[in-house]
Amino acid sequence: MRRANDERGQGTVEAALVIPVLFVLLLLLLQPGIVLYDRMVMRGAAAEACRLLATGSDAYGGSGASCEAFVRHRLAAVPQHDCFHVHGGGCTWGIESTGGEGSETVTVRITNELRPLPIVDIGATLLGATNAAGNLEIEESVTMPTQPAWVASSPLGLDVAGWIGAWSE
Repeated sequence: MRRANDERGQGTVEAALVIPVLFVLLLLLLQPGIVLYDRMVMRGAAAEACRLLATGSDAYGGSGASCEAFVRHRLAAVPQHDCFHVHGGGCTWGIESTGGEGSETVTVRITNELRPLPIVDIGATLLGATNAAGNLEIEESVTMPTQPAWVASSPLGLDVAGWIGAWSE
């Protein structure tokens, strides 16, 4: 005869209720990690491209087209999976660079689209955070001066010939 308060099978019932909740929480924590990873890679690529544009000296040449090739090479660290970077019918990396060696500042702006994970996509769509294709859009922009502040504020300014003359005296 069995007891009325037999607890065999209770752990199975509790696991059936808890495991789906844990998976949903894990999924909700995974999406911000993916977006953060994308943004870190994009910011690093933009900062390095700014340095390339400001110096104008590298194997890439420092021009706009070669700067874009350099940035695309750096962005290859982002996996070609839709939840990191939508690459389907065409690449969604948007790369814009302004300025150069002769300007006061250089700016590199990188945009990307990624598909939100299941469950997150419903919330993102309801909040209006997705575009018409249902993707999240993220953007990173870096602006840097071409010369350090101490160079611009020096008595010789940005005059290259003056600096050379000061060193040769």
